[in-house]
Amino acid sequence: MTSVEASTDRRLRRMALPIIVSNATVPLLGAVDTAVVGHLPDPAYIGGVALATVIFNYVHASLNFLRMGTTGPTAQAVGAGKGLHDGPGWGEVRNILSRAMLLAGLLGLAVIIGQTVIVNVGLWALNGSAAVEAQTANYLAIRLWSAPASLAMFVAIGWLYGLEDGRTPLYLQLFANGLNIALDFLFVWGFGWGVEGVAAATVIAEYLAIGLAFVLIRRRLAGLPQGQGRTRVLDWGRIRRMMAVNRDIFLRTLTLITGLAIFMNLSATQGDVALAANQVLYQMVMIGTYALDGFAHAGEALVGEAYGARDRNRVREATFGALRWSVGIAIGLAALWAGFGWFGISLLTGIPAVQERALEYLPYAVAFPLVSFVAFVLDGVFLGATQNRLMRHAMMMSLALYLLALWLVKDWGGNDGLWLCVLFFFSLRGATLWLFWPRLLRGITAH
Repeated sequence: MTSVEASTDRRLRRMALPIIVSNATVPLLGAVDTAVVGHLPDPAYIGGVALATVIFNYVHASLNFLRMGTTGPTAQAVGAGKGLHDGPGWGEVRNILSRAMLLAGLLGLAVIIGQTVIVNVGLWALNGSAAVEAQTANYLAIRLWSAPASLAMFVAIGWLYGLEDGRTPLYLQLFANGLNIALDFLFVWGFGWGVEGVAAATVIAEYLAIGLAFVLIRRRLAGLPQGQGRTRVLDWGRIRRMMAVNRDIFLRTLTLITGLAIFMNLSATQGDVALAANQVLYQMVMIGTYALDGFAHAGEALVGEAYGARDRNRVREATFGALRWSVGIAIGLAALWAGFGWFGISLLTGIPAVQERALEYLPYAVAFPLVSFVAFVLDGVFLGATQNRLMRHAMMMSLALYLLALWLVKDWGGNDGLWLCVLFFFSLRGATLWLFWPRLLRGITAH
């Protein structure tokens, strides 16, 4: 390993480790949400949280372009200004934050205004039982009020990642999710509020967390170079570019969420127990995916900076460095689920029928990190280089083949068929992004 590669490796580790810890708290929170209602007597509570999460993700996760579309441009602006204390890149670093926060506020307000439509359309599109749909509506009536805070947090975390700062997002995630978990237990088990308590806990935690984020970001801004030749925040040329970048990420993310929503909706057609079991396994799988995202986010920042400096070799080093580390994490996660998946299931639900069904399909959760790690790493690489149109193309190709696979197994595959198709979907994501990677490298000269 050359000295440059070793330096890249150290930077990847320094940024990725706190991101892995902070990211793991996100699905851990979802697991706690599932666990606190999973020990209530009726599986409809778990199903209600599962379908509510599907609907909310169409709003929340599809707007994650506010995070994804902030890291890459911020890292590129840092790369353009590095070595120049008064370089113009530092002024743009500040303005990227302001533009993205303005967009987050407008979108959050739109979600609050349109929440009745969101709930009604979501329930119409899904196939839960009457009991499950009632719990879904109760959850969303409260949860959607957190949209402005959660979207602003996307921007805050994405901007900090662009500065290669993995520690501050760690503190923010630990604060938000730790508070959320504590309130979960208080509201559900202490006050007996059911799914409404889970939703209220999240809303309170997210608004307090974004308040802390603004304090920490203000301190970080005070320590950055001022920069010369600053562009205006409302520079319409740059706003149009930001919207074009975010449009492609939005379409890519919406395609991904659609694929996962189809999986959960088809699970609902098999009954409340099957839906609850798949939700339990899905939460376990998500813990792994967020851990894999640690080196993806680190690679995103390093690729973005190298792309801004037009350094093709550093882009390659960051890509392969992130892939090397992610292989080890994927193997570790597979071993963890193989050895202790039964324990995770018992923590998430105390309903014997759901436990039995989840154990039956546990091998798919074991396989998931092994087939998906390439997709997560390359997501970060393409986001850092702001090659979001290529990401969109790769995702749409993957979804088309995934839907074909679902159609082929629909009459005989059952739940095994559903899980096999999900594994196929994530392996396709990695394969299609890899096909486009040479085009990303060629784009560095054009950039």
